[in-house]
Amino acid sequence: MRPIIGVPLRSEVDSEGKCLEYIYDMVRRAIIKANGEVLTLAPIQDIDYFKTKGNEIPKLTEDEKKRIDFYLDLIQGLFIPGGSKFCEYDRYLLERAIEKNIPVLGVCLGMQLMSCYKEDVVLEKIEDSNIEHNVDLSVKYAHKVKIDRNSKLYGILQKDEINVNSFHNYSVTPNEIYKTVARSEDGIIEAIEYPSKTFNIGVQWHVEKMYDYDEDAKKIMDCFIKEASYRKTIITEKVRDYV
Repeated sequence: MRPIIGVPLRSEVDSEGKCLEYIYDMVRRAIIKANGEVLTLAPIQDIDYFKTKGNEIPKLTEDEKKRIDFYLDLIQGLFIPGGSKFCEYDRYLLERAIEKNIPVLGVCLGMQLMSCYKEDVVLEKIEDSNIEHNVDLSVKYAHKVKIDRNSKLYGILQKDEINVNSFHNYSVTPNEIYKTVARSEDGIIEAIEYPSKTFNIGVQWHVEKMYDYDEDAKKIMDCFIKEASYRKTIITEKVRDYV
């Protein structure tokens, strides 16, 4: 069976100004192509996540945390997608996924969330760079990134440098726990990793958009799904012990 990949929904408004929660179709299809099954994870608080400012969102209750833990027990991997903002719900998902050793892949905003793990949110607007980091969606490659050889990302790709797409206006600052493993030529952090054996990588570019035409993006997605498959095998073996 394919591993179940949890994907947090993102918030937006429709043409009438009504809030909706959505998943990018490219995310859904890339996970399916990589042999995963998609399980969407909807925010659980009774609030308008799009219109409510991040610092005005109520803290999660213990009951709400237990419900999130239940969701996490259903999945074998967590894909944190791009979007316009994240909240405490997303931060708790990441925190518990790490504690439960669930493989995690974050892209764009997802990586920015990971960069704030156990720290205050600090994102800096990109200015005075000779690289365009927010290009049109039709552009396949925006710039290059250089990869640290002492990283899991390098182990997956076996390359010092790759070409990536780019759709963001803000950059992350170094995190005390997550290791910076790739930068663009202007010094912007482009990839980070959590120091554990479990797959836990954040990339600033959108690998799901590149899955059909870029071998490096495909390798990252495929490795993530493979790691999730391994976790599913472990869970299955544990269940058999009780049968």
